Amino acid sequence: MTVTSPALVEPITLTPVKKGATQSVQVDRPGTRHRIRSGLRAGTYPVTATSHGRTVATARLKVAAEGSAEIGRFVISPRDALPGSDGSARVRPGSEVRVVLTDLQAAPNEHSLTVTSPIFKSPLTIRTGSADDPGCKCDDGATIYAGHTRVRDDVPNGRYKLTVVSHSGQQTTTRRVTVAGKPVAHGPSWVTSGAVAAAGVALVAGAGIALRRRRTRKAAASA
Repeated sequence: MTVTSPALVEPITLTPVKKGATQSVQVDRPGTRHRIRSGLRAGTYPVTATSHGRTVATARLKVAAEGSAEIGRFVISPRDALPGSDGSARVRPGSEVRVVLTDLQAAPNEHSLTVTSPIFKSPLTIRTGSADDPGCKCDDGATIYAGHTRVRDDVPNGRYKLTVVSHSGQQTTTRRVTVAGKPVAHGPSWVTSGAVAAAGVALVAGAGIALRRRRTRKAAASA
């Protein structure tokens, strides 16, 4: 069986998976992995499979612009958990999360990307060489961007978009994340604790001054 398309450098030969099989696969030989024409415009191209001069199947092949991003992973997970390769994990309102994106065809000198989502208070910058990079072997060969932030405390449970723009604004990638569960409880910050402690010291000091004044007045009256 032969597969042809205006998008292909040359026809692809398919052979039956095994004798008598109804399924065929590409012949595996050197030089057969990359067969899309260089310089091809982005778009959808027809694909035709023929056998003994007869058309047996047709399809449409979507071709991205040459040099565009090839996103392997774009996932979010709790910061203390390893990000999955298949999809994002569920996250709770108020929780710290880690975002990881991998690109097999990253743009040259693009060392940071911006991720936006309704679940964040502000956009998140993810970077190459980040300490949040999980170091997964499945990412070998890809440029890895990573970073962390906190989910809004007040975001309702539901499904939300994660969006990142890469390749100097040329490509937009989106994923979905599920927010579920009760908000994560946070203890008072050191600023709040410090203010409370300072107020307590001021009250104690004030009470001491008032007490001394009363004692002084009593002493004067007795004299």
